[in-house]
Amino acid sequence: MAARSKARKRAFQILFEADQRGISVQNVLADWIRHARTDDRQPPVNEYTMTLVEGYAEFAERIDDLIVTYAVDWDLDRMPVVDRNILRLGAYELVWVDETPDAVAIDEAVQLAKEFSTDDSPSFVNGLLGRFKELKPSLRRESA
Repeated sequence: MAARSKARKRAFQILFEADQRGISVQNVLADWIRHARTDDRQPPVNEYTMTLVEGYAEFAERIDDLIVTYAVDWDLDRMPVVDRNILRLGAYELVWVDETPDAVAIDEAVQLAKEFSTDDSPSFVNGLLGRFKELKPSLRRESA
């Protein structure tokens, strides 16, 4: 698995854990970093994982608003927790990380959905992030 794919997977796991525990992603990230420093069995948290988690945290409210607005017939609280956090990570990378090509951000999110969620999730994630891709210029302007 490529380094960036591993970084995304770990960022997703941090977002998921924070959501499940009801605490901030920054606290979970700090726990993961601390744990990696004190336990040789734990791999270090790579820089891109930190970038993704911290970037998501900066735009978390806006990202959740986008998901609620464009996920037709889905309330954020009723959405499967795995899908919600894959979408959060994918939306951040797609809309705000310029060095990641749009197709890569979407494909990586779809791959996470294939690995961690239901059979219907990859198409749901692909569809919603595809919509964000179409709207990307206006979404970035609105968050400025």
